[in-house]
Amino acid sequence: MEQRNLGRSGIRVGPLALGGNVFGWTADEAASFRVLDAFVDAGLNLIDTADCYSSWAPGNKGGESETIIGRWLKRSGKRDRVVIATKVGWEMPGRPQRKDLSAAWIREEVENSLRRLQVDVIDLYQSHHDDLETPQEETLAAHAELIRAGKVRAIGASNFSAERFASALKLSEQGLPRYETMQPHFNLYERSHYEGPLEDLCRREGIGVISYFSLAAGFLTGKYRSEADLSQSARGGGMKDRLNARGLRILGALDTVAEAHGVRPATVALAWLIARPGLTAPIASATSPEQLEDQIAATRLTLTAEEIRLLDEAGR
Repeated sequence: MEQRNLGRSGIRVGPLALGGNVFGWTADEAASFRVLDAFVDAGLNLIDTADCYSSWAPGNKGGESETIIGRWLKRSGKRDRVVIATKVGWEMPGRPQRKDLSAAWIREEVENSLRRLQVDVIDLYQSHHDDLETPQEETLAAHAELIRAGKVRAIGASNFSAERFASALKLSEQGLPRYETMQPHFNLYERSHYEGPLEDLCRREGIGVISYFSLAAGFLTGKYRSEADLSQSARGGGMKDRLNARGLRILGALDTVAEAHGVRPATVALAWLIARPGLTAPIASATSPEQLEDQIAATRLTLTAEEIRLLDEAGR
């Protein structure tokens, strides 16, 4: 399996990341274990989660995904075969509803993540969302403590604007640790969060980019073609706004390319991301090994320049 640099961290990862947001939500522990095993057995290694996953599910309080991954790591003995990425800073039930990257919260929550994951060190610890109330110097200094203590190998950011990410990178020139990755919301349908200044900055600075919602929460799999399809899954309700002329044009382009290669639209949508210069690994989640197969197939699919142009134009 191809290996790519995760920024300048020295960490190498495969060209596809497994999203842990469904663990403890639409995938129970047994299903999650099967997906994790299939992902690693396919030669891939980057597993992405967060302390708040999956707090939105009824009865959950956050930490469910990390807990499941931790139990899988203990049972499988595959810790040395994976790169574990988690995040801190999103709202958590029972806490003030704010994005919190204060030093106090980072110090507290990293211990919770280490305990749930049952690991001694987190490979990539990401600031989940920009916190405008906390000085960036404070956040980066807290991350520096974790790196010195051997609790974290490298740090990354998610959901930062280009301007705020640039200012954080500037601070790293003053002896503070550098965000080596950026996790933006980016896919063939939703492009404005990343394309433009943020993408230019990441490419210029050699940042590892790990896109999330890579399949637009399932829209790019092609299973939502009309309003009658929206009841197919827990995410279906959010698809209605995508069933417009542009969305259907994108699905049509995916169908054309998928038919040419004998694969499914999801495979093509991920292959388009994998082929994008500067993008390290798109994140995709799966609730079964069978669903995961279409995603892994993207790592073996080489799109032609004409196919990439066709997809670009459909989604522009």
